Amino acid sequence: MANFEALNQSVISGKEAQVKEQTKAMVEAGVSPLEIINLGLIAGMNVVGARFKNGDMFVPEVLMSAKSMAAGIEIVKPLIADKDMPSKGKILLGTVKGDLHDIGKNLVGMMLESGGFKVINLGIDIAPEKFLAAIKEHNPEIVAMSALLTTTMLHMKDTIELIKEEGIKVKCIVGGAPISQDFADEIGADGFAPDAASAVELCLKLLQV
Repeated sequence: MANFEALNQSVISGKEAQVKEQTKAMVEAGVSPLEIINLGLIAGMNVVGARFKNGDMFVPEVLMSAKSMAAGIEIVKPLIADKDMPSKGKILLGTVKGDLHDIGKNLVGMMLESGGFKVINLGIDIAPEKFLAAIKEHNPEIVAMSALLTTTMLHMKDTIELIKEEGIKVKCIVGGAPISQDFADEIGADGFAPDAASAVELCLKLLQV
């Protein structure tokens, strides 16, 4: 019997070296790669998500857990054909033009990946045109935009307007410290998430998966 609980615990504690060791041991023991991901790595990250939401874990710890989970997934990924990797949808993620903050955005990306989404992280300082080009290239179901400055949050509006002008059907969600539900409604976004755990719930709700 594979010891998924020990792997869960290592992910929750953010012990990257231990996660790698346990993942390799499971692979060598012939455990199914998808089980390692779902029951070992992602199950651990789900606990982290719940604790983070309740205020029992904080961003630095969550980032360590996410990094550990990602290290485990890297080991298992080559053993899984892309078609077998379960995906609940594709999400394009980026921090808007003029904004260089990425810790929150990266955390959202990691939580979405652990929630079973395929995430394309464009990085920081992404102009509306860049978002548009990436949407055309990757064809995501959701575009998630982040801003941490009041001076840059209006670029979210520009991006949404540009997408609508082009007639592209994609859900747009927004988040970041200065963003509120009211602002999201005002700029025509499909949703707003106050934190990374809520972002995952919002995407699941929007795509009804």
